[in-house]
Amino acid sequence: MTLRAGRIRLCLLMAVACPATALAQSGAESYPSKPVTIITTSSGSSSAEMRLYAEKTTESMGRPFVIVDRPGAGGTLATGMVAKSAPDGYTLLLGSANFTTAPAFHKSLQYDPIRDFAPVSILSKRPTVLMVHPSLPVKSAREYFAYARANPGKINFGTVGPGSTTHINSAWMHSAAKVKVTNVHYKGTGALLPDLLSGRIQATAISFLSSMPLIKSGKTQALGITTAARSKLWPELPTVTEQGAPGYDYSSWLGLIAPARTPRPVIDKLHEHFARAAQDPEIFRRLSGDFIEIVSTRPEQAAAFIREEIERWKSMSEEIGLIEETD
Repeated sequence: MTLRAGRIRLCLLMAVACPATALAQSGAESYPSKPVTIITTSSGSSSAEMRLYAEKTTESMGRPFVIVDRPGAGGTLATGMVAKSAPDGYTLLLGSANFTTAPAFHKSLQYDPIRDFAPVSILSKRPTVLMVHPSLPVKSAREYFAYARANPGKINFGTVGPGSTTHINSAWMHSAAKVKVTNVHYKGTGALLPDLLSGRIQATAISFLSSMPLIKSGKTQALGITTAARSKLWPELPTVTEQGAPGYDYSSWLGLIAPARTPRPVIDKLHEHFARAAQDPEIFRRLSGDFIEIVSTRPEQAAAFIREEIERWKSMSEEIGLIEETD
């Protein structure tokens, strides 16, 4: 046997002995070798944020990161699509708080949010703002709750679908204030906002990225921030909690999630490049101006956070008596 033949035989024996490791390392070294698709569950601010990351990772990884919006059904359609995709790192999910609220609301999902996914990173967290159409005769969340109490069910509150974060957030907030509104479901903020601007619905609670242009232009009225503490960027805006919703504290998040069984070297490579993008001064400047906190967690931290959020929303759903609805 020649020396070259012996080396080839040794390599083959090593590949047979450790096939999974050899394939995973090989895949990670060449990854990505083609465009990567990131499926989003909304066409609103979350999609806009991911496009910023996609620009940077396209530059650093040398292959296009393509954003595809698949709104609808509170994010469960897009999530189910990614759960069934090949675990090779070429189809990813832009997860949001909908990912963790869905198990608390829907009795029969077509996927398991723990078993069928491998989190890469929680990218950012952000508060939302309660805002109303100017025709509603209120100037604060306290007045809003008083009006809702005097007119039960007459306020139409926009959400981005049954079981979505805006829906369960609405249920939590109004339950804490002991008032009743009528939830009106949309496929995304892109469909919701025109109806808010026209007055067909009177209220919603969405991210600052989507709401600030409308608030600054006077097309909507900001009533309160949804986190327990006031924002340092807008300290004069009171929290919803301090205006009559005791115990209420809500902030949304965005995270990058891969299908289960995606090779760990690919997960680590994705985390490395997205963490690098998060440190880019341009991304920091643009996101911080929209009240977004960049967190960029490790995969293990992301998985632990998601498990905790799923349990929290399940407990909250049971506590406020929220049950599954149909479109």
